[in-house]
Amino acid sequence: MDHKQQILAMHARFINEVVKCSQNPERQAELEQHLKQAEENGWTALVSAVRQMLKGRRDAELLNSLDEEDQTIAESILLGMQNPATLPDPDAKPDPAMAAPGLASMIHTASSGNPQALQLISEMAEQMSKAGGPLAGLASVIRPMINGEREPERLCKHLDDTTGQLVQGILKELNTLEQQ
Repeated sequence: MDHKQQILAMHARFINEVVKCSQNPERQAELEQHLKQAEENGWTALVSAVRQMLKGRRDAELLNSLDEEDQTIAESILLGMQNPATLPDPDAKPDPAMAAPGLASMIHTASSGNPQALQLISEMAEQMSKAGGPLAGLASVIRPMINGEREPERLCKHLDDTTGQLVQGILKELNTLEQQ
């Protein structure tokens, strides 16, 4: 699963709900709720782009101001509005192994004192906490890893199996980065 597919798998339910609600006038209140929740989770640029799409804007320039993740999501929504057959599978599961290298790199950079990396990983952890469930569990171990914790039993004690596997993948990547 490549990076874009990973993003689509993580956000497939949101993408599908936005497209389905946008095409059904009776579901406008539900659509507004999805957008409001996304905005509250810090996705203001994405929500702004989606609102413009809902008003009929379809040009590619709409996506230019978005970061890679938001751009991938917005692109999928745009394509889905034009052809629902292109929508990602809402039951697809992201591959946790794909996230480990990126998270490990950010944790490694943040732990070396880089303020931008620390800011970015802190914002990500905050969003994960707000999402709840396994993501909140992952968020709870990011700070200890930044502070140097590398003991899998301590980090994974309260995590589900999938999140624990992701944390172990992050630890493996951190070990590689720290050996360099």
